[in-house]
Amino acid sequence: MQDTPRPARDRPATYADIEALPSNMVGEILYGVLHAHPRPAKRHGRAAWRLAGQLDGHFDLGRSGPGGWIFVGEPELHLGHNVVVPDVGGWRRRPDLQLPETAISIAPDWICEILSPSTSRYDRTDKLAIYAEFGVGHAWYIDPLVNTLEVMSLVDGKWQITSTFKDDDLVSAPPFEAHSFSLDVLWPDDEATPTNEPEQ
Repeated sequence: MQDTPRPARDRPATYADIEALPSNMVGEILYGVLHAHPRPAKRHGRAAWRLAGQLDGHFDLGRSGPGGWIFVGEPELHLGHNVVVPDVGGWRRRPDLQLPETAISIAPDWICEILSPSTSRYDRTDKLAIYAEFGVGHAWYIDPLVNTLEVMSLVDGKWQITSTFKDDDLVSAPPFEAHSFSLDVLWPDDEATPTNEPEQ
């Protein structure tokens, strides 16, 4: 099932349009256009889960690393009139930081998007532009279909690719250089097992 923008209308999309979606759909509003796509497929979800496992203890809990971060899975970010949902968002801890339970209007310092055929087109265009506009400093784009990680940093308002990784490369990348891990921990253990599950 491929994501397609809703037909053009006389008015920009509103949050009521997101609320009207079926519960198995994720809705985002990018520059006034509603986009909806199914919940992630297994490969997508496992990559996000395993990445969180690599970062959480070191940077959120601070048990085996420097700490200093708060991570949220699939946070609903309200950035201006846009509603965006990255796969993982990270905020640097500071005394005045208080994240609400929903509708987070504080731009994260880092986001990660797990790319899929149904979302890659606007993940790489409109969403990146919105993240830049609101000062998100770092973006990681993971493609679990080709086993790659693309690391970007915002420099003078523009995204620059700082490093790329593939397969089982050792990852050490901003803003989490204090911890390194083998990229292949993000990929499924059963890649050789035939499956009829479609990728979303």
